[in-house]
Amino acid sequence: MSGRRSSRSRQSGTSRNISDEQITDLVSKLQQLLPEIRNRRSDKVSASKVLQETCNYIKNLHREVDDLSDRLSELLASTDMDSDQAAIIRSLLM
Repeated sequence: MSGRRSSRSRQSGTSRNISDEQITDLVSKLQQLLPEIRNRRSDKVSASKVLQETCNYIKNLHREVDDLSDRLSELLASTDMDSDQAAIIRSLLM
């Protein structure tokens, strides 16, 4: 992996090199953030699996945000804008 990375750095002209230790540390931090991996008993998970799960997790978060936005829009559309419920929703959004 470091061979591919260093050749890419030379090709792109960048002088920033990330050490294998830094990559391992970042992958470990990602692993701790992912519920799917964090809850497993085994500590050994490949970096590619962590990155794949990270992408899946971010996609799921985007879907959840979209769903919640849709639900909020529906709620606002069905609420009298002068009601107490609408005032509460507005205060939560501010």
